[in-house]
Amino acid sequence: MSDEPVVLGIETSCDETGVGIVRGHTMLANAIASSVEQHARFGGVVPEVASRAHLEAMTPTVERALEKAGLRLTDVDAIAVTAGPGLSGALLVGVAAAKAYSLGLGVPLYGVNHLAAHVAVDQLEHGALPKPCVALLVSGGHSSLLLVPDVAKEIVPLGSTVDDAAGEAFDKVARVLGLPFPGGPHIDRAAREGSGTAVAFPRGKYEDGTLDFSFSGLKTAVARWVEARQKAGETVHVPDVAASFQEAVVDVLTRKALRACAEHGVQDLLIGGGVAANSRLRALAQERCDAAGVRLRVPSPGLCTDNGAMVAALGSDLVSAGITPSPLDIPADSSLPVTTVHV
Repeated sequence: MSDEPVVLGIETSCDETGVGIVRGHTMLANAIASSVEQHARFGGVVPEVASRAHLEAMTPTVERALEKAGLRLTDVDAIAVTAGPGLSGALLVGVAAAKAYSLGLGVPLYGVNHLAAHVAVDQLEHGALPKPCVALLVSGGHSSLLLVPDVAKEIVPLGSTVDDAAGEAFDKVARVLGLPFPGGPHIDRAAREGSGTAVAFPRGKYEDGTLDFSFSGLKTAVARWVEARQKAGETVHVPDVAASFQEAVVDVLTRKALRACAEHGVQDLLIGGGVAANSRLRALAQERCDAAGVRLRVPSPGLCTDNGAMVAALGSDLVSAGITPSPLDIPADSSLPVTTVHV
């Protein structure tokens, strides 16, 4: 195997079938098949629907990634796959496929942590990660603050959500406002026509001294505010509500992320996960990092959402670090802790 291994990564933790191919930290392909439209009419992801969609999309997505990279399967040096956390059935599809490719090709298998992969993917655009850095991961299932001494070997949890994740709150508030699923992009779009100070929504755990998050109370406050206006026969200006809700979320996220950097003496902040594609979060984070003298790294929006390239990137780190490959009997673990980078 060369110093720059070709790694094929498979991601199936939720509703995206992602297959990425990297050589070292160079992305060669990033193919995605999303089943989001199949879930939209339910207002959220249906695990069984997601699992079946992964089954149908797996082989075509692998073939599409290889074609884009200009490679054959026999050119692949290692297989990496999300082993957790995520939806059990969805994870099983990816893990089973990865085992089959690994066994059939005679190449090593690396089962990796989905959250750690969201950290590793930034290297495909901005080079090797500073050691250490602080990572803020925000998505539909996770809102976490992490200290990352070495993404291939050690991740230390600093804080997490005690109830709804930020992305989950976006989806629920979007439903209240009559916006489509998934809610994040639609709220971001609507908020551009509104004012973030129009409604003074609460900031959960804003000054509690911890690095944890809480968005359930905010979500409920938005729902009650909208319901009260509707009962009074008043018009609800969706852009203002969307902007004010969004401002409450990103205010807390960025405030706690900068606090984590200060408390641990870290000068580099990485933001990842699907909510990292939010334009207001990116702007406020940059503003506050500049003021604090902290360097900010955020992947392009296409690499923030779930994708196979992020899995391949972490797999490449593990290969380069000489980490022992995973056995072929690795399980899919829906609750895999972030401290377990590799299984």
